Parts: sequence; structure tokens; C-alpha cells
Amino acid sequence: MTATPPPPAPDGQLPPMSPPVPASPVVSPWITDEGRRIRDRVRALIPLIRSQAREGEKIAALTPEVLEAINDAGVFRMSMPVEWGGYGLGARDLVEVIAALSEGDGSAGWAGFVGVGVKNVLAMDAQVVDEVRAETEDWVGPAIVGASVFATKVGTARAVDGGWMVHGKWAFGSCCKHASWALVGIEYDPAEAGSGGGRGMVALRREQYEILDDWDVMGLSGSASNSLRVQDEVFVPAHRFIDLGEFPLRLQQLHDRYTGFGYGQRGLALLLCAALANLAITLGMARGALDCFTEQANKRKPFTLPYPTIGDMASAQVAAGKALAMINVAAATIEGAADQIDARTTEGLDFTPPEESEISLSIAYAANLCEDAINLLQKTIGSSTVSLSNPIQRFVRDARVLTSHGAIRIDPLAEQNGRRLLGLAPFAMIGGAVPERRASTDPSRDKEPIRA
Repeated sequence: MTATPPPPAPDGQLPPMSPPVPASPVVSPWITDEGRRIRDRVRALIPLIRSQAREGEKIAALTPEVLEAINDAGVFRMSMPVEWGGYGLGARDLVEVIAALSEGDGSAGWAGFVGVGVKNVLAMDAQVVDEVRAETEDWVGPAIVGASVFATKVGTARAVDGGWMVHGKWAFGSCCKHASWALVGIEYDPAEAGSGGGRGMVALRREQYEILDDWDVMGLSGSASNSLRVQDEVFVPAHRFIDLGEFPLRLQQLHDRYTGFGYGQRGLALLLCAALANLAITLGMARGALDCFTEQANKRKPFTLPYPTIGDMASAQVAAGKALAMINVAAATIEGAADQIDARTTEGLDFTPPEESEISLSIAYAANLCEDAINLLQKTIGSSTVSLSNPIQRFVRDARVLTSHGAIRIDPLAEQNGRRLLGLAPFAMIGGAVPERRASTDPSRDKEPIRA
């Protein structure tokens, strides 16, 4: 069909403008009906989530109303297998839902990300899996959380008859105030234990550890990422322990034990999916900040210039346009990686270590681009955003905390890829806590240690 040209304009005048053409939304074939339903339920909750985010900061946790609302929306069942009554969603669905949560509040998005960690306990002995399932069937919140599993400083364990005696302190137990169980990292003496690599992970019941009141931070305060502590030794049965040397292989075998599209992911796809679930938070926060910006800019008057509103300022219009472009580029990177994971999962394919490393770098860079967009919008609005009642300043602080996370910081990921590009052997990531599993017959330098 040929477009109808606009009518001629009188001499010396510009022709009338055609009505704006709305941008076509990017449609992904990997967004499922269930993922779309959960995402849309979450979007309906954004006003509630945003209105209670400040209170969540004060109590250093999600408010009970927000926790229950997102639980009822299906957020904490997204990554549970079908066998648990969950949905086993794929990567793109997780990105959609977590980004929607984060438009309201980054800490709510972080809670959605924590729920993805249920896969870690599923890699353990079937007996502990059954215990966690039975005790959390009607639980409101994540069934299990992790704290310092792969950190350089973890707890201590000693082997005893039937299991382990464990004690220690573990940082960053995200959502610990809302969970029934916790996974924590431990180190032990392989000689005393009779075997093993010296690093492991154990599952602790809620009554076995205390939650310290130490999550006093600049951002993501509502994520309840407190430290956990076992002051005196507690007994952990052998079936609630896994050696970290076994963990990567056990994760890769999940597709043989559980159903749901997301459980078709292979080893490195699993790791990328977890990273995407994390970084989708920044994408959602950037969208939330832009939403708040447009609302506020069209109401507030500039401090120095004689415009009716900030939105009438050319500089504000440029900032909004730049922020939109930054967010769209970040979305294309993050959502594109999620689509690629789902496409390979359908074909039963995984990623090579160099591919995983490069994608990890690209999506981390996209998260930093979202942070830059948020900062631009905050500075353009100006000093009114510094009020703690203004959501934009919270997006600024939360984004800074998230992009500072050790596992996704841009410079270490860039160094790792730079080493590979320059022909140098890559480092073992996450402090080398997870032993690399490399075929002894494979001399290729494009193999990298498994990252969990």
C-alpha cells in the first residue's frame, strides 16, 4: 500500500505533521503464556510496590503486603520445577518478570532473582530436596536462600559420624528474613574427611542460624541481605552437604531430573540465566526511573530557566531521549541474550566457555548503561530528587549497589575477556571456589573454568 502524501503547504510554511507512528513492541517467541501472565500481574502491582519501597528500606526487608502480593502473583514459583507445582520458566520469561518487579523497586526485583536460586538446592541429595519441598509447600517467599556459598571467606565444618559440625558467619544472605532454609558455603579438611576438595555447601534450617542486624547499606536495603551466623556448632546430616567439586555437574544433570522449559538448560546456560535474572533488575529500574522522570518533569518548574515545566526544557527532552536510547540498547542486549539461551535450550545446546564469558561481559555492560541512564535522569530533574520520598534517588542508589556486585562487576569481566583476546590463560572466577572441570585431552586455550 502506498502512503498518502501530506497536502501541500502554503508558500513559506512547513507542511502539517503526520500523526506519530507508535513504536512496535519487540515480540519474542520465547515469552510464554504463563510468563506473560505473571509479568502482567506484577505490572499491576507496581504502584503498590513503589509506594511501600521506602518502608521496605526502613525495615530492611520487603513489607509483608508486598511480599504476599508478589508471592500470590507467582513470582517465587517461576523457577520451581513442575514437580514442585512450579512453572520452570525459561530465561526470557524470568527477565520479563524480574524487570517488571524492578520498575517498582529494585529490592522487589532482587527477591525475584533470589527465587531463581531454588535450582541450587535441587542439585543436592534427593533427601534434602524432599525436606525443603515438604516444609515450604505453602511458604510465602523464597523457599531457600544462599549466603557466601562461593565467597573467599566462608564457614567451617568438620566431619563427624553421619554428617558435619558447622559454624561460621556468612554475608549477603539476600531475602533471609523471608526464607525457610539457607545454603551456605563451608571449608573443611579433606584429609580428616577422607575425601573431597575442601570446599562445600550445606543446607541449614531456619532455626539453626541467626540473622544479624547488619544490612545497613546505601542501596537495595529492602533486599534483606543480612549476614547469617552459627555461633556454636550445629549438626548437619550428610545428605544436606555437597562438595563444590560435584556441584557444576549436578547442576547440569537437573534436566534429567526435573521438568519445565527452564530445566532444559545446560551448565553454562544455567549460569547465564542466573546472571540475566540479576541484571534484569537494572533494566527494570531504568524503565522505572524514566517513568518517574516523565511524570515529574511535566509537573515541576525549573529552578533557573523561564520554562513552564522541566519537560519544556530542550535539555530535559534531550536527556529523556538519550536515556530511552540507552535503555533500549541495554534491553536489546539483555533480552537478546535471554532469547538466545531459550533458543539453544530448545535445541539441547549449551554455550562454549568463551561465549559465556563474552555474553557475561556484554550484559554487565548493559547493566552499567542502565545505571548511566538513571544517573542522567536524576541529574536532569535536579535537587528535588534527593528527597528520600522520591523514587528516582532510590533507583540511583540501588543501581550503584547492584553494579558493584562482585560477580558482575564490569572490570573483572572485561579483564577476563581481554586476557582471552590477547592469548593469555583466563583466571578461575569466583575466587576459584569451584574446581574447574577440563578434559585432560583438550589443550585448547578457549576453555575456561566453570563459573557457578
